Amino acid sequence: MTPTYDLLVIGGGINGAGIARDAAGRGLSVLLVEKDDLASHTSSASTKLVHGGLRYLEHMEFRLVRESLIERERLLNIAPHIIWPLRFVLPHDKGLRPKWMLRLGLFLYDNLGGRKLLPPTRTVDLRAPPHANVLEDRLTSGFEYSDCWVEDSRLVVLNCLDAKERGADIRTRTECVALDRRKDEWIADLRTSDGKVERVSARRVVNAAGPWVDAVLGRAIPGEGHANLRLVKGSHLIFPRLFQGDHCYIFQNKDDRIIFAIPYEHDFTLVGTTDQGFEGDPSDIDISAEEARYICDAANEYLRADITPDQAVSSYAGVRPLYDDKSADNSTVTRDYVFELDNGSGESAPPILSIFGGKITTYRKLAEHAAENLELPGEAWTANSALPGGDFPVEEFEARLAQLIRQFDWFPAYGMRRLFRAYGTRVPALIGDARGLNDLGQHMGGDLYERELEYLATHEFARTAKDVLWRRSKLELHLDQEAKARVDRWFNARQAAA
Repeated sequence: MTPTYDLLVIGGGINGAGIARDAAGRGLSVLLVEKDDLASHTSSASTKLVHGGLRYLEHMEFRLVRESLIERERLLNIAPHIIWPLRFVLPHDKGLRPKWMLRLGLFLYDNLGGRKLLPPTRTVDLRAPPHANVLEDRLTSGFEYSDCWVEDSRLVVLNCLDAKERGADIRTRTECVALDRRKDEWIADLRTSDGKVERVSARRVVNAAGPWVDAVLGRAIPGEGHANLRLVKGSHLIFPRLFQGDHCYIFQNKDDRIIFAIPYEHDFTLVGTTDQGFEGDPSDIDISAEEARYICDAANEYLRADITPDQAVSSYAGVRPLYDDKSADNSTVTRDYVFELDNGSGESAPPILSIFGGKITTYRKLAEHAAENLELPGEAWTANSALPGGDFPVEEFEARLAQLIRQFDWFPAYGMRRLFRAYGTRVPALIGDARGLNDLGQHMGGDLYERELEYLATHEFARTAKDVLWRRSKLELHLDQEAKARVDRWFNARQAAA
């Protein structure tokens, strides 16, 4: 008998994950399929910001900025373990945007979204510490404003985990290879990584396949031209820490783009991003020499000590699947999301909703709008419902962490901070009945033990070392090669025993 679902979601990025969670919480039977790991592509290759999009004000995208600013504080409230406030320093550079424009833009930024939790904009003296020895001497003043940081791939995983706990079926390494619209249902063929194919039916389909959204549309509605996407590549470089302090810098470039320099994983600085048109296979993508040089040149206009690509310890690149609004410049293509709803013909024909564009900050609102477009039953509910591990007030982070350090005083304090940042109030569930380090199983390296790997494999859909070291965490940057090899061997042994 063919399993039947109320909703089939194709794509395990942030949009698909958010929609699966929203629909599962309304009581629908939901199946999400992702051909790779969760957040394997665009959703783990972002600049990792929950922000309003200050530069979108120049393009008059006031609705998008307002919605993003409102969502910024909502997300901070429901996931205070993986999202936290950051202060951004915007130097004023003569010859670029004038001070009055920056001041006006930041006034709107402070007030469009009903800011409550985050501190307002203030002026800063760049000749004083901590900026004086970091920035070029010509930069004497600027502005400091608020936005938030997010562990982007963990945001995807936690949405899927919550969806699963509400009854959704989440399948990674499962590709939808065929979609056939029948009278009142979709028939989908799903192929797993070992080549097995299963057939399921669904009353509705959401096509949240990101860079592959047009390809999925081609399977569902053959014979029509599907060319709605503009793929724009964004790349980042990771350097040993370039400056002290918890603040970030946002640098204006002469080409009207911006570059961020962000404290990253305690020991590093993340610098990016680029906006480069992309053609080719989105699953095989890396930073180009041209992009690396661009990032360094842009940052060197502001940093006192120049950086070069060969100083980077790592890099990553991803493709933004933006809706092609025919803009001449990749940096001005709208970051807003666009829906295409196809209801087929006939009164009971099953719909397919395809999603183009969007950004991490607005994923939750996008999911609500998707539910409205598909006329899903039930009320909107996600605005104030915490993600797994995020059920504590924002202002209590340090107090909750201190409590965990006391409770598990045998675990390294620096490691407990990492665990609390990743798992929040679910840290005790991860540690379980352990009473000391020896109870956590094999020591992989650093503060990583077998118990955490088992938790990630059991609860968070992890199946390979890369799933853990790059997406569920950023331990790839902290562990040595032998430690990484131990993690790889552990997963291989687990798979062989399955």
